[in-house]
Amino acid sequence: MKFVARLTILTLLHCSTNTMHAQSTIQWQRCLGGTNMEQLPSIIQTSDGGFVGAGFTNSTNGDVSGNHGIIDAWVVKLNNTGSLQWQKCIGGTEQDFAHSIQQTSDGGFILVGSTQSNDGDVSGLHEGANGGRDVWVVRLDNTGNIQWQKCLGGTGGEEAYSIQQTSDGGYVLGGYTNSNDGDVSGGHGGSDAWVVKLSAYGAIEWQKCMGGTGNDRATSVQQTTDGGYIVAGSTYSNDGDVSGNHGNSDAWAVKIDAVGNIEWQRCLGGSYVEDLNYSVKQNIDGSFIMAGTTRSNDGDVSENHGVMNGWIINLDALGNVQWQKCIGGSYLEGINSIELTSDGGTVVVGRASSNDGDVEGVQGGDDFWVVKLSNSGALQWQKCLGGTGSDQGYSIQQTSDEGYILSGWTQSNDVDVSGNHGGVFDVWVVKLGPDQIGIEEAKSDNITVCPNPVRSTLSIGFAPQTKPRSVELVDATGRMVMTQTLINPIPPENLDFGGIQPGLYFVRLCFADGTKAIAHVIKE
Repeated sequence: MKFVARLTILTLLHCSTNTMHAQSTIQWQRCLGGTNMEQLPSIIQTSDGGFVGAGFTNSTNGDVSGNHGIIDAWVVKLNNTGSLQWQKCIGGTEQDFAHSIQQTSDGGFILVGSTQSNDGDVSGLHEGANGGRDVWVVRLDNTGNIQWQKCLGGTGGEEAYSIQQTSDGGYVLGGYTNSNDGDVSGGHGGSDAWVVKLSAYGAIEWQKCMGGTGNDRATSVQQTTDGGYIVAGSTYSNDGDVSGNHGNSDAWAVKIDAVGNIEWQRCLGGSYVEDLNYSVKQNIDGSFIMAGTTRSNDGDVSENHGVMNGWIINLDALGNVQWQKCIGGSYLEGINSIELTSDGGTVVVGRASSNDGDVEGVQGGDDFWVVKLSNSGALQWQKCLGGTGSDQGYSIQQTSDEGYILSGWTQSNDVDVSGNHGGVFDVWVVKLGPDQIGIEEAKSDNITVCPNPVRSTLSIGFAPQTKPRSVELVDATGRMVMTQTLINPIPPENLDFGGIQPGLYFVRLCFADGTKAIAHVIKE
C-alpha cells in the first residue's frame, strides 16, 4: 500500500499537458459485450477489491447471457485484474436501462435507471398514453440476485441517472419526470428535475419536483454533511423554482434540506444553447465541485478553447462561484463524471476529439479523456485512451492503490483497445495505475493503519514528534464521515469502525503546518 502525505508537494508537481510526465498508465483493459450494443455508464470499486459496473445490453452472446428482450439493464462483476466473475441481465421484454450503481452497507448493490417493461423482472410500471417509461430501482445481493425492485413514476415518463445509499440506510435518486400523477406531485410543466427519497426497502418517503415551465433534469445527487442533498443538472426554465438563467440551457445546482425543501439554487452558464452539468461532489471544506460541458464563452464561462469544452465549477457552501475552468481544445470535449482524489484534488472523465489546447494524444474519433486537477483547478495531467474508432468515458473512481477505474464504451479494436466483440459498441473498462509523478516523492512513514481491511477498531500509527492535530475519516465520494481532535497525541490512535458502512475510506492525519498524511482503508 502506498501512503500519500504532504499534499502541498503534489500541488508543486504541476505538469503542463505538453510534458505528460505525471499521467497514469494502463494496467489492464477489458472489452465486455456481444455482437450488438453495450454501454456501462457506472463503475465502482467493491469492498473485495474488485469492481462492479452497470449499464445496458441488447446482445445475447459473447459475455452476455439471460437477456429478456430488446434491451436489458446489465450488471457486471469483475475481479481486481479485470476478469469477469459474473454478469446479470435484468429486465423484461421492452427497453430497460441502468445508469448508476452503488455498493450497499451489507455488501449488495443498488442500481437505478429506467424501464418500459412490465414483465420478466419488472412489475408495477405506470403505463400511460404519453409515458410507458418509469424510473426503475433494483436491489441486488452480492452475487446479483434481485432482492426487490420498484417502478417509480406516473403516466408521463421518467428516468433516473444517480442513486446513493443515505446515512439512514435508505436511498436518494435523481432524474426527471414528465408526470404529475402516480408517484409524482408538484410538477411545474415540461419535464422537471425529480429527487426521490426511499426507505431501505424502496418505499417513497418523500419526492420533490423542481423546475419551471421548460425542461429541467437532475443528473447527479449526493447527500451532504448537514444531512441534506446537493443536486446537479440542467435547466431550460427561468420561472418556478428557477431564476438567473443566462439563456437556453444552463447548468443548474440546487441545495435541498433533508426533506427536499430548496435552500438555494444557482443557474450557471452563458448565452449559448448548451451549458450542462452532469456530476457533483461535496468537498471536504463544504464547497461543491461540478462538471459538465459548455459551448458558451460569456456569463459565468471564460476561456473556452473551441466549439465545446469540458467545464468544471467550484461553488462555495451557499452556491457562489469560487472558480471555474474550461478544459479542452478547438473542437469537442465534454466531462461526464468528476470524483474527489486523496490529494484533495479531482479527476474527471469524458471525451475528447481535439488534439490541441489542453488535449494531446487523441487516437482518432473521440477518445476516453482523463484529466487530473489540483484543488484550485490547475491541470496536473491529462490522458487520451482509445483507438481509431469512437470511444467515450462515463465513469471514474480513484481506487485503493491510488490508481483509477474507468468505464464507458468503445467502437475501437486497436491501439489501447483489444478484445472488442464487434457490433455497435462494446463496454470498455480500463484500470490505470497510480500517478507516476508525486507518489514516490510524497510517500511518508507518517501514518500506518491496521488492520486493513478493518471490521471494528482501526489503529493509526504515527511518529510522536509529528504531533498531528486531528484525524479525519472521509468516504470515497469525499464526504466527511468522522473527525477526531487529538490533544497531546500518543500513538496508536484508535478509530471506532463498528458503525461504519463497508467500503473504501481515506484516513487523514492533519498536522499543525497544514500538511496531511493519508492512508486508504477498506471497511469489511
